[in-house]
Amino acid sequence: MRKKDRILFFSLTRDFLEIYLPQDTPSEKTIKTYRDALTVFRRYINDEKGYSIKNFTFAQCTFDLVLDYRNWLVDIEKKQRSIVNNRISVIKAYIRYAAAKDITLQQIYLNVSDVPFLRLPKKVQPIIEDTEMLKALLDSPPNTKTGCRDTMILSLLYDTMIRAEELLRLDIGDLILNSVTPYLMIHGKGNKERIAPISREVLPLINAYMQEYHEIDQTEVLTPFIYTFQYGEMHRMSERNLERIVKKYADIIRKTYPELPKSISPHTFRRTRGTGLYRDGVAIEAIATIMGHASIQTTKDHYAFPSLEQKRDAIEKGSGFVVLKEEKEWPDNEDELAKLCGIR
Repeated sequence: MRKKDRILFFSLTRDFLEIYLPQDTPSEKTIKTYRDALTVFRRYINDEKGYSIKNFTFAQCTFDLVLDYRNWLVDIEKKQRSIVNNRISVIKAYIRYAAAKDITLQQIYLNVSDVPFLRLPKKVQPIIEDTEMLKALLDSPPNTKTGCRDTMILSLLYDTMIRAEELLRLDIGDLILNSVTPYLMIHGKGNKERIAPISREVLPLINAYMQEYHEIDQTEVLTPFIYTFQYGEMHRMSERNLERIVKKYADIIRKTYPELPKSISPHTFRRTRGTGLYRDGVAIEAIATIMGHASIQTTKDHYAFPSLEQKRDAIEKGSGFVVLKEEKEWPDNEDELAKLCGIR
């Protein structure tokens, strides 16, 4: 029996989840997604295919098996296509990791990597189109200590286009406020760092928040920038709490602006700002760098959408009609027609 036929499929999952992934991406949310996906696959192998963890090998994880798993998720489990694609991508990533550790698994990885993802309908996610509506949302928190924090959060989400998990991962030491150009040192996806400048309008909001929420003895560089207290102990604010804050103020201004998109999340600010920069003529390469996209294509696919006014202007520029003199396309003489056709 060849070596690759003996390597158990789930023999490397602990190392993958607990050692490799935390080094590649510090996001606990991402690691949980990978763990959940591998768990679902394990249950499929057990319950649908009758294999045990102790005897299912990499060699048995074939193209056909993973394709059957994909179809089972869609047809039997009725999962959304985006979820199915995520589950398949995790399987591929895990086998790629295993193949990097053991070259005898390379062919298995190549075979499984050919399993096609499901086609997804391309949806344009809503943004806040109206500037007055956006201003009303950013100004909606009250003039209180909590309102000071929430105003800063909403404005920073929009100003720097920072992701929710990136914002909550910031420590005091990641804010460079005394520089000629103040900025954030953001720890993004894939453990990649990027710099995001802070505008002159948002800097006073951050300073006001710091005075309210950070005592002198709390200004150590590793102190969480945005935090909550639970049972008398400081903890980073959760993403769910951040989502509740955004939704609360969206619901408040929706009474005045009923056309506000139904679903408003922290990512709405990032999407609104990124699309706005594109519409204002900022180079797509610059937008991709600020947003932390590894590929410019990601920025083009999700943020490069012209406004209705820009579409209308483009149509109007090309709406002139030119009337051409009608000429005979074919001669009347049959012999001439034959010559045109290359025959006699």
